[in-house]
Amino acid sequence: MEGASYQRFPKVKVREAKDDYLKFELRDTDASVANALRRVMIAEVPTIAIDLVEIEVNSSVLNDEFIAHRLGLIPLTSERAMSMRFSRDCDACDGDGQCEFCSVEFHLRAKCMTDQTLDVTSKDLISSDHTVVPVDFSDSLGGDDSSEQKGITIVKLRRGQELRLRAIARKGIGKDHAKWSPAATVTFMYEPEIHINEDLMENLSLEEKQSWVDSSPTKVFDIDPNTEQVVVVDPEAYTYDDEVIKKAEAMGKPGLVEIYAKEDSFIFTVESTGAIKASQLVLNAIEVLKHKLDAVRLSEDTVEADDQFGELGAHMRGG
Repeated sequence: MEGASYQRFPKVKVREAKDDYLKFELRDTDASVANALRRVMIAEVPTIAIDLVEIEVNSSVLNDEFIAHRLGLIPLTSERAMSMRFSRDCDACDGDGQCEFCSVEFHLRAKCMTDQTLDVTSKDLISSDHTVVPVDFSDSLGGDDSSEQKGITIVKLRRGQELRLRAIARKGIGKDHAKWSPAATVTFMYEPEIHINEDLMENLSLEEKQSWVDSSPTKVFDIDPNTEQVVVVDPEAYTYDDEVIKKAEAMGKPGLVEIYAKEDSFIFTVESTGAIKASQLVLNAIEVLKHKLDAVRLSEDTVEADDQFGELGAHMRGG
């Protein structure tokens, strides 16, 4: 229909927020937008990770490649990743990837001088930039055990063994390598809408109601002890397994319950690796998604210009 607008205005409601965990509702949009946001959070929000390791001395039991791989998987605080340059695009170092604008340098020197095993951990990495350091999980561990306060183990050394290296951390995205992914888990589910047929439910005995409630593998329904009515206690616990629907049919009561997925309402669960806060992960993903949509809009404008100006428009772009 001419003049019709299909523009929608999504709404977000945060339910629970921690540094490494976020649960929120996304409403008034469709699955394509929800899935685009999920995929961008996993694979296209940039972080900083060790990408080059130069090992000077390694007399440990692990070979050089193994240690380099373990270093790359250590999450680094990446609040400034969005403002950093990709090493391939950095004009300050001609793409070498070893300047202050596109990289951060780390050093590690460890040698075991006693008979006690020495744990070399992420806390032994010395950064050239205090804003980019290995993620510290010790605050959330609790307890006074000093072994839990040493960071992520890289290698263990015995007497006389030594590890000395230099590492370069660079900006990247999870699409290039999983070590750059800031997300441990990102999931979303359709918000379920559950309707119980009260007339049919009244015809069931208390034992039949309890049997029907127990058929759900998750705690979605319960029986009110006062009214003995079946009530929905947690609709979001429903896993779209259809067990209660099958149970109702087996009892000869088809239509006892109707369950629909709201196609414009989604519940997101986001867990961060610690490189950036979960809330910042969502905001950065939205920013990346906006840039991608701007690029699409720009390409459409370019096509329209070619249609309007023909060869002249393509020539002006160097085509």
